[in-house]
Amino acid sequence: MAPLQLKSTDGSIGSPFESLAAADRELQSEAVFRRTIAIERKRTERSKDPFLLMLLEANNQPRLEKEGKALQAMASSLVASSRDTDVVGWYKEATTIGVLFTGLESKDKGSILSTILSRVKSMLREDSVGADFNQVSISFHFFPDDWDHSNSGRPSNPALYPDLVPSGTSRRSLLVVKRVIDVVGSLFALLLCSPVFLAIAILIKATSKGPILFRQQRVGQHGECFTFLKFRSMYVNNDSRVHQNFISEFITSQSTPGSAGKKNEGVFKMKDDPRITRIGKFLRRTSLDELPQLLNVLNGEMSLVGPRPAIPYELAAYQTWHRRRVLETKPGITGVWQVAGRSRVKFDDMVRMDLRYAMAWSPWLDLKILLRTPLAVIRGSGAY
Repeated sequence: MAPLQLKSTDGSIGSPFESLAAADRELQSEAVFRRTIAIERKRTERSKDPFLLMLLEANNQPRLEKEGKALQAMASSLVASSRDTDVVGWYKEATTIGVLFTGLESKDKGSILSTILSRVKSMLREDSVGADFNQVSISFHFFPDDWDHSNSGRPSNPALYPDLVPSGTSRRSLLVVKRVIDVVGSLFALLLCSPVFLAIAILIKATSKGPILFRQQRVGQHGECFTFLKFRSMYVNNDSRVHQNFISEFITSQSTPGSAGKKNEGVFKMKDDPRITRIGKFLRRTSLDELPQLLNVLNGEMSLVGPRPAIPYELAAYQTWHRRRVLETKPGITGVWQVAGRSRVKFDDMVRMDLRYAMAWSPWLDLKILLRTPLAVIRGSGAY
């Protein structure tokens, strides 16, 4: 078993809790600490160096003054005894202490956990707070975390994503506005397009066997799965492995997948897919197959504007930083990718578009994208 090693700021190797002069260090507030977790996740996405989040949570809510003082004493001990590269703060104000351990070199998680846990217990006992330690539940959370790709695709450890919960009155108010626009817009579009729905349903049933609607599990915001709706554009009982292999190769290639065939070069979707019906080709080129997703919007599973929802097997091929596109905002029917690049851009560029949208989002940006969508549909560029 490889021993735990952590780098100190001077490049030397030390224990997780070396005695340091910590006069200039302080316990971070809940808002700052949660922001620090988000920043460290993004740093890990680039450096590939994992970090560990340790949480010490009071078994009973510290309503009594004595319990609150005990947690504060533990937090002060952790600040004073941890390395200056580690961060200590309130994960939940006055109820849960968090410690971020960075610079981990050992790949043996068991070794890391046992070493840190023993040193935390020893340190707290030495600081005369060991008696209160029995009233605290301790948990460890590694990043990058494992994802469940087989079913839901959701992150297995939500504790590492506390910043995804909306904070601030203005932000929550804007999200309410977005939801109102989604509900009103989807209802209006459903009423307006009802004759088109009927005509498409008749054409699908008249030209091929199978259901009118295509249902598929997709991954939405925060990794939650939902049933995604489209008008069926393929023959029934086709082999999904064709698309699965293509998508996996496209995502992992880091460039447009010439190895997937020249006829598919530079596109995120397959050209000349033999599984598509005659009416299906028309529906895809005009994007009319997307209309049933208005029901997903009405149900709150999607938005009118946002990243395209991922397929679980697509998520399995993602790099760590790709995952943020399914975490930071609700998926949509249209978005920046659809009106600016559609199927002609590389996957990494599509993800960057989605992340920039999540950072810059506002109701006005959504309105701008919605107004540009009809022209993108009419042009049909990149639609297959």
